[in-house]
Amino acid sequence: MAVITRRAGEVVHEDGRHELEDPAVLEASPLFNADLAPIPVTQRRWGTYNYMALWVGISHCVPTWLLASGLVALGMSAWQALITIGLGNLIVLVPILLNSHAGTKYGIPFPVFARAPFGTTGANLAALLRALVACGWFGIQTWIGGQAIFVLVGSLAGGGWSDAAKLGSYQWTMWLSFAIFWAIEMVVILRGIDTLRRFESWAAPFVLVMALALLVWLWVKAGGAGPILSQPSKLGWGHRFWPVFFPSLMGMIAFWATLSLNIPDFSRFGRGQRQQIVGQAAGLPTTMTLFSLIAVLATSASVVVYGKAIWDPVQLTGHFSNPAVVLVALFSLAVATIATNVAANVVSPSYDFCNLLPKWMTFRRGAVVTGVIGILIQPWRLVTDPSLYIYTWLDFYGGMLGAIAGVLVADYWLYRRTRLDLAGLYRPDGPYAYRRGWNWRALTAAVVGMVLAVGGAWSAPGAGPFPHGGLIPFLQPLYNYSWIVGFGVGLVLHAGLSALFPHRERLGPPAEVIALP
Repeated sequence: MAVITRRAGEVVHEDGRHELEDPAVLEASPLFNADLAPIPVTQRRWGTYNYMALWVGISHCVPTWLLASGLVALGMSAWQALITIGLGNLIVLVPILLNSHAGTKYGIPFPVFARAPFGTTGANLAALLRALVACGWFGIQTWIGGQAIFVLVGSLAGGGWSDAAKLGSYQWTMWLSFAIFWAIEMVVILRGIDTLRRFESWAAPFVLVMALALLVWLWVKAGGAGPILSQPSKLGWGHRFWPVFFPSLMGMIAFWATLSLNIPDFSRFGRGQRQQIVGQAAGLPTTMTLFSLIAVLATSASVVVYGKAIWDPVQLTGHFSNPAVVLVALFSLAVATIATNVAANVVSPSYDFCNLLPKWMTFRRGAVVTGVIGILIQPWRLVTDPSLYIYTWLDFYGGMLGAIAGVLVADYWLYRRTRLDLAGLYRPDGPYAYRRGWNWRALTAAVVGMVLAVGGAWSAPGAGPFPHGGLIPFLQPLYNYSWIVGFGVGLVLHAGLSALFPHRERLGPPAEVIALP
């Protein structure tokens, strides 16, 4: 016998998952559309393997492969780099799982979840901050995917392709490669979330197998592991190590700070809390560490095979001459980049733009907007100086998004004790309207958290966009801990303001318990 509870237009199932009793009642609301609506329980089909495959597929990408190289370049040993990567992903797993809970329980995407703390209008601030970062990363990853096509096809076609006439700063064949890769990604996401789920389910093991195959081939050619694993740290474990370790750790956390916000976009499809928790815990920290280890081992062997360390997998596979091997490498890199880019950088902004104009914007239209913005930001300019744009950007936006994550966790877990008015999230005059759609408590906590986290942003002389002494000099020491500062301040301040100045919410009538045969 199944026991359900009905309350204020909601149906609460025995396992704690909620759904709307009659979504049609809310169809006239300006905050409601089919893509933002709670997923009916019968359509929540993602199991443990799907969540594990999601993270395996997202993590197997060129930037992940390059993470260890950046840390080794800073003076760490390979083992110190792997420890930093593993620890960073264990830390960011905590807010990911905490924010996943609401998605699974209520079937709602991130921008709807954000309406509870920020208000029905204020949620757009959090959503658009996340969306713009995703658009930037979408463009960068798409350019990287286009480069993979350009380099590997060039190894087969020769100079006619690689040395084609230039259109601007790049060969027209590079622009063609970029356009082809962009179009493939759009096709995948426009076919919907179920297509993405199926794609990730087979892409995850495929890319892992191909990466291991590349490693085995290099080890056989090299006759062993190569020198990088045995190279000592230039920093040691003392006073020179820790000033490098903590900013690097923040960068590793910030790598997935974006997903720690919009993870409800995926957890809303879960068959239950256990499935999403186990799947994500098994998929994220293990895969990020393992893939980085494969990268270190493969690069170490490349020193012996090619006479130099080749960290970039695109350049590494560009050394292949066998046409069959080149085609497999091209397909593998394309699958890896698409699996990451579509899931991590298109799903979220599609929902976020949808939340901005619910009665006009759909998930698919949001995906197209994301793709267009990804071109307009000119990613080919961003990647010309990764130390200036990508890595500086990583720490900076990580601190900003950390503050929003802290507000979400404080509101849902500490203030509301995981209880939301599901129908009220879609009513402009409901409990989350606050004052003209804005909750000043959450806004204050987020802004203060952001300022403290990134107000001290600094760069080495001549190596970045910020002054050496920091934007706000007395905050400079905090910038090395940007994500933790943002998350902690956002969490504590929102919890404190909500306790001192509680908002009176208009809740529905008492629940009615029904037993079904």
